Amino acid sequence: MSFFQACALAELVDNALSATAKNTGSRSIEIRMLFNKTLGKPAIIVLDNGSGMTSKHLNNWAVYRLSKFTRENSTFESEAEGYVHPAHVPRSLNSDISFFGVGGKRAVFHMGNAVRMISRPLGSPDVHELVLSKDEFQKKEQKKQDVYRSKILNRMPGDFSHITNDEQFLRTIIAEETEKESFTVVVITGIFQDHINYLKKNFKEWTRELAHIYHYYIHGVNGNCKADISPTSDDFRRIDIVVTLWASKKKERMNLREVEDDMQTLFINAAKDTFEFRATTPDRGIVEGLLRYHPFLYDKETYPEDPFVYQAPGEDDYNNERESGATGQARGRRDIFQCFWNGRLIPYTAISGFDWCQKKGFKLPEECYSRFSGVLFTDSKFHVSATKLKFMELEKQLKQPGTHFTRICPIQKCPRRGDIQKEFTNWLQNCHKTLDKQVEFIDYKGTVKRPEGQPKKKQQPWAVFSSIKQHGRRYNAGDIVMFQKTPSILCGTVVKFFLHGNHKGDTFATGGDVEIKCEPEGLYEEIIKVLPIAKIDKTATDESIKDHIEDERKKLPHSLKVNWAEGNVLPENAVLPAGTPIGPLEVEILNSDGDSISSKIQMGKHRINLSVSLKVVFNEDEVLSNTAPYIAGKGHCFNKFENFRTLGKYTLTLSTVLNDNITTVYGGRELPKYKHEFTIQEGDAESFSVGELSSSLRVGEPFDIPLQMKDCYNHPTKPPPNIKPALQSTDLELSYETTTCSGVLLTIQGVKAKGKLLNSAMFESYDLKVTLPGLKDDTQTTKISLHPGNPHSLLVKSKTNPVEVENGNPVSFEIEVHDEAGNITRFPGLEVHCQIPGLLLMTKDCSAGKAELVTKPVKEKIVNGEPQILEARFEIPSQKQVAPVTRQLMVMPSKQISRMELFSQGEEELVLKNNEKIKWQAGGVLEKLFYKLYDEAGREVPITAEIASNIKVTWGTDVDQRNLVNGRLPDLQIPTHVDEEHLYQVSYQEKKVSFCFKIVPCPDEPAGLKVTLPQSIVKLGETLSGDIKLELVDQYNNVTKKLTSTCGKSFSAEAEGLENSSCIVAIGVRFPSGSPGSRVICFSYKDYTENVVLEVAAGVPSQLKLVSEPNQNGHDIPTPFLLQLCDDWGNPSPDENINVEIKPSPVTLTLTTEVLTPMETEGKTCIKVNRVEGSKGYYALEFKGSLKGKSIPGPSVNLTLLPDPNKPVRLSVDYEKNGKFCAGGKFPVFSVTVFSEEGKAIKPADLSMLLWEGTPSMRPTIVTELKYRKPVEDEWKDCYEFREEEIPTRVGEYTVEFSLQTNKKEDHLWSQISVNVVANEPVKLEPDCQQQTPVVFYCTEMANRILVENMTLKITDQFGNLAGQNLNGTVSISIKCPEEERSRILPLFDGKTKTISVKLIEGSALINSLAIMENSPGENGSRYILHFKPEVTNAPTSLNLFELPFHFYNDTENQQKKVELMKKKDELTESVKECDKLFDKIRNEKDLLKNNVKDSTKKEVSLRNELNERGIRTEHPLSITDSKRCLEQKTSELETIEKTPRRIFSIHRNFSGPDILEMVGELAFVADDDIARVISWQLQGDMDCIITTTTEAAQKCPEDFCLLVDLLDTENQQKKVELMKKKDELTESVKECDKLFDKIRNEKDLLKNNVKDSTKKEVSLRNELNERGIRTEHPLSITDSKRCLEQKTSELETIEKTPRRIFSIHRNFSGPDILEMVGELAFVADDDIARVISWQLQGDMDCIITTTTEAAQKHYEDTQGNQQVMALDSMFVYQEDRPLPHISNRQELFKPSGNPTFARKHLIYRDKQLSCDRNNLIKVFKNLLGDTILMDDLISATNYRKALVENRIQCPTILTRTGERVSAKGKFGGSQNRAPPIDRLKNVFGAPLPDNYEELKEQIDVLHRYCAAVEEIEKAEKDHNDHSTKWFSEILQKEKEKDAMTKELEKINKQLASVPVRAGKRASGNSEESPGIASKRQRRGSVDEPGSFSEMN
Repeated sequence: MSFFQACALAELVDNALSATAKNTGSRSIEIRMLFNKTLGKPAIIVLDNGSGMTSKHLNNWAVYRLSKFTRENSTFESEAEGYVHPAHVPRSLNSDISFFGVGGKRAVFHMGNAVRMISRPLGSPDVHELVLSKDEFQKKEQKKQDVYRSKILNRMPGDFSHITNDEQFLRTIIAEETEKESFTVVVITGIFQDHINYLKKNFKEWTRELAHIYHYYIHGVNGNCKADISPTSDDFRRIDIVVTLWASKKKERMNLREVEDDMQTLFINAAKDTFEFRATTPDRGIVEGLLRYHPFLYDKETYPEDPFVYQAPGEDDYNNERESGATGQARGRRDIFQCFWNGRLIPYTAISGFDWCQKKGFKLPEECYSRFSGVLFTDSKFHVSATKLKFMELEKQLKQPGTHFTRICPIQKCPRRGDIQKEFTNWLQNCHKTLDKQVEFIDYKGTVKRPEGQPKKKQQPWAVFSSIKQHGRRYNAGDIVMFQKTPSILCGTVVKFFLHGNHKGDTFATGGDVEIKCEPEGLYEEIIKVLPIAKIDKTATDESIKDHIEDERKKLPHSLKVNWAEGNVLPENAVLPAGTPIGPLEVEILNSDGDSISSKIQMGKHRINLSVSLKVVFNEDEVLSNTAPYIAGKGHCFNKFENFRTLGKYTLTLSTVLNDNITTVYGGRELPKYKHEFTIQEGDAESFSVGELSSSLRVGEPFDIPLQMKDCYNHPTKPPPNIKPALQSTDLELSYETTTCSGVLLTIQGVKAKGKLLNSAMFESYDLKVTLPGLKDDTQTTKISLHPGNPHSLLVKSKTNPVEVENGNPVSFEIEVHDEAGNITRFPGLEVHCQIPGLLLMTKDCSAGKAELVTKPVKEKIVNGEPQILEARFEIPSQKQVAPVTRQLMVMPSKQISRMELFSQGEEELVLKNNEKIKWQAGGVLEKLFYKLYDEAGREVPITAEIASNIKVTWGTDVDQRNLVNGRLPDLQIPTHVDEEHLYQVSYQEKKVSFCFKIVPCPDEPAGLKVTLPQSIVKLGETLSGDIKLELVDQYNNVTKKLTSTCGKSFSAEAEGLENSSCIVAIGVRFPSGSPGSRVICFSYKDYTENVVLEVAAGVPSQLKLVSEPNQNGHDIPTPFLLQLCDDWGNPSPDENINVEIKPSPVTLTLTTEVLTPMETEGKTCIKVNRVEGSKGYYALEFKGSLKGKSIPGPSVNLTLLPDPNKPVRLSVDYEKNGKFCAGGKFPVFSVTVFSEEGKAIKPADLSMLLWEGTPSMRPTIVTELKYRKPVEDEWKDCYEFREEEIPTRVGEYTVEFSLQTNKKEDHLWSQISVNVVANEPVKLEPDCQQQTPVVFYCTEMANRILVENMTLKITDQFGNLAGQNLNGTVSISIKCPEEERSRILPLFDGKTKTISVKLIEGSALINSLAIMENSPGENGSRYILHFKPEVTNAPTSLNLFELPFHFYNDTENQQKKVELMKKKDELTESVKECDKLFDKIRNEKDLLKNNVKDSTKKEVSLRNELNERGIRTEHPLSITDSKRCLEQKTSELETIEKTPRRIFSIHRNFSGPDILEMVGELAFVADDDIARVISWQLQGDMDCIITTTTEAAQKCPEDFCLLVDLLDTENQQKKVELMKKKDELTESVKECDKLFDKIRNEKDLLKNNVKDSTKKEVSLRNELNERGIRTEHPLSITDSKRCLEQKTSELETIEKTPRRIFSIHRNFSGPDILEMVGELAFVADDDIARVISWQLQGDMDCIITTTTEAAQKHYEDTQGNQQVMALDSMFVYQEDRPLPHISNRQELFKPSGNPTFARKHLIYRDKQLSCDRNNLIKVFKNLLGDTILMDDLISATNYRKALVENRIQCPTILTRTGERVSAKGKFGGSQNRAPPIDRLKNVFGAPLPDNYEELKEQIDVLHRYCAAVEEIEKAEKDHNDHSTKWFSEILQKEKEKDAMTKELEKINKQLASVPVRAGKRASGNSEESPGIASKRQRRGSVDEPGSFSEMN
């Protein structure tokens, strides 16, 4: 029914679609169902916004069967138009579906009996109405007449005057006409009631069918696709078909676009893939086709279900068999394709498929071919019936042979070549493979290989999952499932799921396996099985599975029941004496319900028999084993068993076993067992054994005897109480102190044995008998070995007392060490020290008990031959209990030779003294020397041949032994030179006894004359410098005596060209002229003569000569000048130090010169002039030399200079000077012309335009440089033009500079222009500073309503410069919404105004405060804009307003955070801007640095060129090192020149003033000596005249100083000058000596202080050594110090290498908050204590301790929970140290035995090694050990606990040194409370280093410092001694020199006082001559006078 109603309405919608086909905008179709009586009679209205209908169209519509195909031959005028098929469009959505002229009328009269057509065609002012009734319409249409030709109503839009009351709903529709340009309304009335009922009741059903019919018109070519699997839809015009049902007060409205459940929507959205194709028929008909695949997902088909089965009543050719298949069979028997014609569904035509989409033998499952749906789209070429319910021959046309099918490419939408069937099959296979998912595999775990039970090809890969989902149920790992289709019902727990293939995540697929663990556990031998997932019983419930497993579990044995027969019950943990029998017993096997089973497991057809096995285990060893089978009525029986004698814990185990293989495990499950533990202990003591005694027992030393108690089975047992042992031994005295019991041991403590040993060096064996009264076997005898005891006394044996020893010989002592019984005792490391005065300390090893000590030779000073008494002291330092022993020594004089005497028996008797100095004539002989020998007693020793053979002399090589035997020595030849003394020695036995003396040779008589010249060369005209030394010498050339001044008259000298002089020695040698060469000078004195050769060289260089002169051309001189350096006589006089330069005259000429070749050996040099620069004119080039400050004259050359046409000399700048410079604009064109020397314009290459802000004098470091641009066509060729340069954007004064810079410094030209940059045109209004975004609130507080405070607005140009100086007006302020947002309520200003005006004066407006009104309107959270609009009259340009956004809130509290965020946002925005500014600044600085580098490089090149011009040749840039080296070289040359003596003007200036110049002699220099001499002589009377600038200044000077000064007497003055000079030199020398003395004294004091400080340091360190146990009274030598240091170091290394107990776990973790493991935090010294505490804390030893809980949690996570951790901050312990429990109020409640202490007190904390707080370590062990107590043994511990309990005191856990534990609950005994041996403990506390370890380290440290101090003392003393010798000789020599200089100074002072000086006119003010007379002195001829001109530098 719903489909029929939908088809009827579809006919009217078809017409509406055709009418709206040409709409350019939206297409709207509305169906109104008016079934509300209040609106009038029922009606159905169809409205559209199409083109409308004219009167003719209305006539045509009324004709029945007037189709588009027949209108061309119509007899009606209105049908004259022809029909044209529309163009092809996708899906044929052409809206051409109003075809036959039947559907509309049939639909109208199917639903009602009358219709009203209302239409307004496009462009028509009128509305046309046509009313038809069903009866009348049928009558007229049969006659083919025009219907109501004359009765079509034409009216105005909106005119409803003709409407009756029962149709009042039309009034609303007609009223809507005025707003529409064109429309059509179909109004159906007289609706049949059954239609009304159905339409009202089934509104959703028929609207869904209608949406199905027009699906593609509504949704476009791709349909209503919610997932983007189809191609992108085209640009389809929107069609809205809206249905409204008004059946009650509430109307229902449905846009067909909103329908989600029409069939096409279901097909499209259920499809996962599409196959698009095209069919072309032979008559060129085109059909578009589409197949959609609906896969199998989860556990169901996704093919949509059709809610209705359509039938076509009355249609014979339609198939009624359209039943849907089962819901699980996808499409079933339904057809594949639905068919659409021109985009509209033709409902009664469906096609079952084509040959190529049917199953034909392919391997695809059959159900795949029922999982796709299809749709076909045709156009009007394929005919449909007039009712549009079916196609005429569509299937026939498509299935005819000529039809061609092609697949459409889904991307390009174009046909693709290929076989359609192959394409389809491939597509279907791919869909099935990728889209069909029967099982959902969930939680992928990985990929594995399954080689077992799989074919080779399927062994891998297998993806593993933990869950699956199928048939709506999820199965997870761990779930219990039941399986069907197995041999028996099987249940199991899911382990994992397998799926073959590569899968990396959750997926859907068919097949797969499941791995299970069979349940119940223990029933199946094969526990793990793999089965197909398909065998899972999906119908099984959890209850049924649970019941089945429970039933199966009852078959399993669960426990054993034990019955002890004969009443011999064995309690659990029973303790039995050794030998007690056990049994008999009976055993039954029970199931889980406690029922006895028949020892059989029934497994279907299989049966398994069970037995019971009995085993007794002791210490993991099986001591008894038996098996009992099942006996009916009794069960399993075992007989009695005995002989348990071994002590310890036993375990009796009864196990259920299988009879076949004696196994205790079945189905992976342990069969039931029964365990019973009992203990066998020892009996009472009946005998004992003596424990092992030490093999090194000593006399008098206490030792212990351990006795072990035993029972009758020889088991160790406890000793009986109150037993007193007895000890006996032959020849020994025995005693003991006490006895102690510990466990099974009875220890006799403090046993001492005394007696005389027969063999003291060895040991003696004795029988020791021990008796314990009361035991069955009470006596035992054992052997003991007794050694001598500890050292007790020292015995030193000697033959006599005192002991006599000859001086120089050693002495021997026998030493024995005795114990207290007098036995010689051996003791390792026993050293005896012997100290004898004068000898080093001697030590002797007495480890063997006795030794012989031989001293070093005793060397004592014998006085007068008398014996000397000494005392020897013997002691053992390591044994303080042994008293020292002393013995006396008598040292007798030695008979060995100890002294020697020498004497001479020549002409004079001469007795020599040892170390005597003897003067003897040079070349002479000391003859007849004899010697004698004496011993220590003064007795002469006869000389024997043996003695003579040991006599050695240091002179002569051939010594006669016979003479030596007679006491005579060889003769001594005296050396011939007297310059030094000679040492001689006679020695006996390699200098053991020796005699020394020194010979000083003396000169002989004179034999000749010796002449010594100070130098071998003298220059012409110069006097030989220095003194000529003349001496008289003897035959060996030794100077005999000094010559006095009186001898000078007897001297003479002669040579060729030698200047004669009366005093040749005083004047020296001088050759006034001649040529260079050698000269022989003959000196004579009395009868002595001597000739010497002197080389005469050329004279001092005095002139330069020009050898060759080049030609001059323009500015260049191409060839060099060649110069020769000569002396006064024209001889070439080369000197490499001469500097030659060329000076121009006048100086305005600039030269660039180059020395091509420096001064040669011949005195020639070559100079080239590279460049001449200057103005045109005539010049002279003067050559001058300079040698050591002295000027060397040279020649002069004339030069004519022509003008340079290429040299720039002037810049000319031309520009528009009256122009205005606006910010940001362009500069006017600057024309710059460069002129040369010739006055012509030139264009150099490097002209720049520079720009900076400020005045010309304020040039900054950074300037803007603008380069000259390329010229334009009309630019003048000889000038630069700078155009289009930008003016700065900031106003102010700027400077423009045009600069021309070349490589030559003097070519730098510039021209500056000052410009004033002004603001540009005003363009905007802006604040003077950045404003933050305001936030205001709906409130009353002013602070929360302020928008703006103290803001100044200014009119600026586009660059922010103030530009409104002449602008006045107002600023209008208003609030607006942002442009992009809708209009809303606006807030109001304070005063409830919308706008506010502020005055604008001179372009500036001040806003003091701006706020919104109290509780202002506005939307919460909205953003508004403040508009500040300037209103100015006569503004040159339009001004932009300023906008300031702000936020408005009406919730102050909640929005305050937003305010803060907004502020923070503004701050961050500003920060970002600041960063941008910083980046700009950095970029500018980077550019500046680049420019600096560039400028510096240019400057370097310029200066390098200047260096080349000035003679320093360098082609490449010099490094800073090379530059400094060159600078130092030139500076040194300059200093050499400045230090070179030169001629100076000697009169000092005494007056100065602004108008006083200088004296005449100070105003000029003269270079040449001769010229200076003659000019100075010429002006001698005027040299000291003072020159003033004015006459007034001259009159102010003293009148006597305006006169010429009378000079001093030249000769006397010169002499005085020399004396003064010499006096100054001597004074300086004396001062130098005094400085040297001060320096020596300071150094001496410094070295003394060093020695003193080093000694103090040594004493301090020695005291520290004594404090640390290294006893030393006297300073140690460096050798002894190092020996002691090596000894202590060796001891330290021995300690470190000795094995000791360590904590065995290595540390694997570290961090700032991690301490260590517990076992690493402390040491325990005692092994027993370490054993028991380590065992107590065994579970905590590897626990990591951290400082914080966070660090502990992190460490826990890092180790995945495998590491124990504990945090300090989570520990709580009491800080105070509480006393032991038996101590209350500092008093003991009872006297405990066993030495109780807290266990933690035995810990030695490693806080220093671990660098942590000690309190933290104490806290850790307080937390772990608490108040655990440590005692000696178990008896003491239990007694202590008992006493505490009696005093009502809680007792903590007690540990004993023997390894026992008494828990805090009082439990003790058993292996649980006994610590295993220490070597079996896994973790043990480490042992600390010995106590003396740290002391040794400190001793070694002090010894290191002591060695350094001793070395420092030795070095300081050596330095002091070495310098003392040096200082002594140096001071002695300098004192002599100083005395000589002092005497000479006194002599000079006397001479100065005696030199007469004439007083001149300037001498004093009281001159005798008249001041008005100026007298001139006579001119003198000396150059060196005080008034001569100075020499020029």
